[in-house]
Amino acid sequence: MQTQADQYDIIIIGGGINGCGIARDAAGRGLNVALLEMGDLAQGTSSASTKLIHGGLRYLEHYAFRLVREALKEREVLLELAPHIVWPLRFVLPQLQGMRPAWVLRLGLFIYDHLGGRKILPATQSLDLREHFTGAALKPGFARGFEYSDCWVDDARLVVLNAMDAAARGAQIMVRTRAVSARREGDQWIVDIAPAGAPPRTLKAQALINASGAWVDDVASHVLKTISAEHVRLVQGSHIVVPKLYEHDRAYIFQNSDGRIVFAIPYEDDFTLIGTTDRDFTGDPAHAAASEEEISYLLNAISRYFAKPPLRTDVVWSYCGVRALYNDGASAAKDATREYVLQLEAGGPPLLNVYGGKITTYRTLAEAALGKLAPFFPQMRRASWTGAAPLPGGDLPPGGQHQMFLQLRAEYPWLDTKVLHRLVRSYGSLTHEILAGAQDISTLGQHFGAGLFEIEVRWLMQREWARFADDVLWRRSKLGLRLTPAERDELARFMTQG
Repeated sequence: MQTQADQYDIIIIGGGINGCGIARDAAGRGLNVALLEMGDLAQGTSSASTKLIHGGLRYLEHYAFRLVREALKEREVLLELAPHIVWPLRFVLPQLQGMRPAWVLRLGLFIYDHLGGRKILPATQSLDLREHFTGAALKPGFARGFEYSDCWVDDARLVVLNAMDAAARGAQIMVRTRAVSARREGDQWIVDIAPAGAPPRTLKAQALINASGAWVDDVASHVLKTISAEHVRLVQGSHIVVPKLYEHDRAYIFQNSDGRIVFAIPYEDDFTLIGTTDRDFTGDPAHAAASEEEISYLLNAISRYFAKPPLRTDVVWSYCGVRALYNDGASAAKDATREYVLQLEAGGPPLLNVYGGKITTYRTLAEAALGKLAPFFPQMRRASWTGAAPLPGGDLPPGGQHQMFLQLRAEYPWLDTKVLHRLVRSYGSLTHEILAGAQDISTLGQHFGAGLFEIEVRWLMQREWARFADDVLWRRSKLGLRLTPAERDELARFMTQG
């Protein structure tokens, strides 16, 4: 039985980084927004990235200067908007005999340093790996390298923070809600939805945005009933996580013989993240998984560099994301464009299909999307605003994360410092709200393991749309790496029954 229709300016299908970024921007410009996500926020590709805010050094070889410049500029914007989940990271690029010569690397890094107007991040420097501490983890024979700057990001939390800010500005965020059908009637879109565990509903909107990522063509075909032109090329990118391979805080970027690059990145304090692959994907993106072939590829790639490379038995976790790249006809997956394409269909109430994109440029993609829709919403505020408004928790005191940690440690001296460090790194200034009223360890409620307490889980359920254990363990956090199977089961029981 259907209830009375809800009326919106814009309905967005897709709760990944692009959908949530557009929802935040649109709500902040005064539009009435509903966002539909069939699963959890960031459940698809947006939680399965390499966790980098970066310009894309290798894209310079494809002369993608506009994309690289835009991404380089966004690094420092996001660094200031969300300093609790985005922070600088230095990358070591060893020169390998037979690969790109030193002058090519030096030229590329010079362009990389200057193309985006870098102001905060430190510049590239040359390294003597025989003397520099980062050379100790490498095989003998690496003499020369370079060190440059990019940023690390907690990708899934970036999505959630955009959704939280959108909701705070009036947007309706509807997770576990599938768009069943969408059709034009007069000057409106009529969208039938099926919320999990609730009766079906009908929504109406003046405009519809298909930002469903790897499902964008599927939504076009089965929900919108339009003829797909196969605008998307699905490319699978897999990663592996192993116990940490070295003690310092640098990441490595390694050249591979097939022309690709592979990263090794410090991850969650005790691990190293290795990725990524690039291979064409067919099938349902929800079932994508790292193959044994890809795991072997990544292990073999870094074995050329590390003195003590990991073995297959060292892999503690693997994950896979399917990137929905715009199909530009490139011959190899690694060469497919990372540019985003916004396709507007305006024969009646407008439809905007979002193709491609990367997490680094999600904010500018959102601005461009609203620029496309601006003629249909004369009441919409035109001025861009998201580049200056911190994301939830991002309003840290002078001194940043460290100062926030010191303040909270003084206020909660009984709380384990590792737990407090993780909370600050995940929630920033919102940590005050999560811990409000806590007087000792007993007031945090049930302990599920690895420093995860009931007080945090309830916050995630009430404020961040977490409904199931995996939402907490693999997207709102990465504590799935630390909890035992029994502890995970207890968390699942609590979230479904507690």
